[in-house]
Amino acid sequence: GASQSGKTEERKGEARLKGPAIKDVVQVERKQISEEAQRVKTELTAVSLKKQLDAMNINQEEFKEYSSFVEPIQSEIKQLRAILESAQAKNRERQWIRNRSEGEIDENKLVDGLAGETRIYKMRGKDEPLAGGFQEKPKRMAFVMDCSGSMSRFNGQDGRLTRLLQCTAMIIEAFEGFEQKYSYSIIGHSGDSPNIVFSDYGHPPNSVVDKLKIIRGMNKHSQYCSSGDMTLESIKVATENIKKEEADDYFVCVFSDANLHRYGISTQALHKALQTDDSVHSCIVFIASFTNEAEEIQQTIPIGKAFLALDPTTLPLVFKQLLSSALAEM
Repeated sequence: GASQSGKTEERKGEARLKGPAIKDVVQVERKQISEEAQRVKTELTAVSLKKQLDAMNINQEEFKEYSSFVEPIQSEIKQLRAILESAQAKNRERQWIRNRSEGEIDENKLVDGLAGETRIYKMRGKDEPLAGGFQEKPKRMAFVMDCSGSMSRFNGQDGRLTRLLQCTAMIIEAFEGFEQKYSYSIIGHSGDSPNIVFSDYGHPPNSVVDKLKIIRGMNKHSQYCSSGDMTLESIKVATENIKKEEADDYFVCVFSDANLHRYGISTQALHKALQTDDSVHSCIVFIASFTNEAEEIQQTIPIGKAFLALDPTTLPLVFKQLLSSALAEM
């Protein structure tokens, strides 16, 4: 009995030495090492981020605040940058365009004409741009943002102000590095003023602090401004200001929550304001609507002048599409 008992205890001891116990110890050690490595990695990342933020003169809370607007639209920013990169210069020298079926006879084509060729004429005009052609002057663009009180008041219901701020961040990030091709301004309009300048032509925000200042400024103004609507005045002012300097082309894009009828603004008056200057491409984007006001306006004025983004989550996409269309025409 004692011998059998001793053998049993010996086998148990061997089993403890052979397998599971050693394996478990190794797994625990690996887990501890993995957790330690992850902790060190996290600490190093935090230190690295802090150094970068210190260099930008911004704290981590401000960085997170601005990132909260940019991160959800990273894909749209990349797509918009590709669109901006591919846009071509509009201003081209007038020259003889040959091989036409009408115009003045091209002396170099007289023999071809005797042989029966019909495309022997030439005419003065602006030839099609060459891909990658040099653009002498930047395109000037004004983005006129609705910073009225209703934007803040109804933000809790549909997120309209939050989405507009995201769209603003998308503009800032997408246009960065294209200063030679584009000069833009970000302007606000509300019951207080038709021309609240957050970022002026030729002075884009260069740091996260400056970018966040624009976002915060728009948000604060919407919270504390007086009631009223100056959409028409903002279109006219933006159109006048954008033409103060010569450019390759001009584009004014106005954002509104379509609360126009309440303040006695007719569709006809809006259409007239959008046609203030034929040399300026202009449009309005409705990001909200009381009843069916936005839809009715869009159906009344010419195609390409009014766009709907009544679901605020679609605003970045709608803006990207309309800017792409505008650049194709510019």
